[in-house]
Amino acid sequence: MSHPAIELKHISQTFKRDEQSLVALDNVSLSIQDKEFIVLLGASGCGKTTLLKIMAGIIEPSAGEVTIHNQALWLNQQRNNQALDQLGVVFQDANLFPWLSIEENVALPLKLKGVAKAERLDRARELCQLVGIAGFEKRWPNELSGGMRQRASIARALSCNPNILLMDEPFGALDAMTRDQMNLEVQRIWLQTQCTVVLVTHAITEAVFLADRVFLLSPRPGKIDTVIDVGLERPRDLYVQSTPDFQSAVLNLRQRLDRIAQT
Repeated sequence: MSHPAIELKHISQTFKRDEQSLVALDNVSLSIQDKEFIVLLGASGCGKTTLLKIMAGIIEPSAGEVTIHNQALWLNQQRNNQALDQLGVVFQDANLFPWLSIEENVALPLKLKGVAKAERLDRARELCQLVGIAGFEKRWPNELSGGMRQRASIARALSCNPNILLMDEPFGALDAMTRDQMNLEVQRIWLQTQCTVVLVTHAITEAVFLADRVFLLSPRPGKIDTVIDVGLERPRDLYVQSTPDFQSAVLNLRQRLDRIAQT
């Protein structure tokens, strides 16, 4: 019997500071299947990033359980390295080290695992080809555009062949045309690698374009308000955004967001 790639059971998260408590998430349960592309959508401050960090093992939840391919992510308040090894994470900023070349940045996780230099650089060049920055391996991060730096960040997250790729609004700072191109590239990479992807965004069109399913979070404290199955054929090009099915899904989410914002 197959198990979900990610399963969250009754997750709650409370942050405490100066004797004050902020409930960010309240009783969130969800199940993500292997090779799915899932988008977490919601207004700023609803807990999307917190939820992704809980999936990534960056934050231990105040309550509830996280499993990665049926392995508990936390064991006795310690991260389970076997579960963590299945994850790759891409943050809002590319976070490349400026003193390392692009290929050295991409290969860094492998270096930390003790992989020989020749092998890890071969893998880095392979991934630069995959994400569309072949020819820039020897460049410094400040010589690349924002979109190209994010491609390098994605390559780095894929360096250890993760089963699951977690992405926290990686394209939020990009211009509209570059963002559209990156959406196409992420879809292509996902189809090629067949990993499970969870993407955080507050852009409705981006959510519908990329997702198999969209999980819409309510305002804080975040809860799963709505789940929609997008159901559009793959691969998707940008022209799908003008189709009735696409527009209907966007309208459905926009109306739901408006309603929950007014409650």
